[in-house]
Amino acid sequence: MSRFALKSMITSTDAPPRRQLALDLGYRPAFGREDFLVGPSNAEAAAWIDRWPDWPEPARGLAIVGPAGAGKSHLAAVWRAASGAALIDATALSPESVPEALGTAENALVERVDASMDAQALFHLFNMVVERRGSLVILSRVPPTRLDIALPDLASRLATLPVATIGLPDEALLAGVLAKHFADRQVEVRDGVIAYLVNRMERSFDAAERLADRMDRAALEGDGKISMRVARQVMAAQEAEEPAPELSGSDRADTQPG
Repeated sequence: MSRFALKSMITSTDAPPRRQLALDLGYRPAFGREDFLVGPSNAEAAAWIDRWPDWPEPARGLAIVGPAGAGKSHLAAVWRAASGAALIDATALSPESVPEALGTAENALVERVDASMDAQALFHLFNMVVERRGSLVILSRVPPTRLDIALPDLASRLATLPVATIGLPDEALLAGVLAKHFADRQVEVRDGVIAYLVNRMERSFDAAERLADRMDRAALEGDGKISMRVARQVMAAQEAEEPAPELSGSDRADTQPG
């Protein structure tokens, strides 16, 4: 297992004492572009977001493609914050609901674009965005050309979108993502603890967020510190509660200690 050269993320010495009860007070995650960590798995997609609004005409859109947990929604949230885009669930969209869903926005971020969506509704939305000279970003697990779309006009429109692929994070990026989640919660965590977690956790952005939250809650029930002891306890409890994910041969090799 290689060691990670992580920047030290510590809280200010002026910070208030940490709570001793795990109260559900929540926290405010950071979604600015400077807060989004870039690695080989997401560099292409991040570069496209950085280029906006200088995207090719006439669609001025982008398809962000990748497996669940790869961070599509995290990166899209950065673009939405910058563009003021309307957030739309493709599976809940109907032709009649398109005007209300888009509202007065020029840009649209469309999640869960898959074969179960109403193709006519997405085509109508695409046309409205183009008429307003806005931008459209769609999130999908597969490229638009591989979607089984019965409406030729929509299939043709989606085929014009550039495709930015996001893969699951590698160890170094996952370590940085964990460190960011802890920093968002104003929690100091040693690099060795993060390396321990990365070597044993599911390789996904979503898993990193869930694990950081669980670790924080466990620490708050004790002395407020996320130590190696807390890390071992949380990982043991998590492994006992959750079935192990089915991994491909390459993924299985990537998750072995080493």
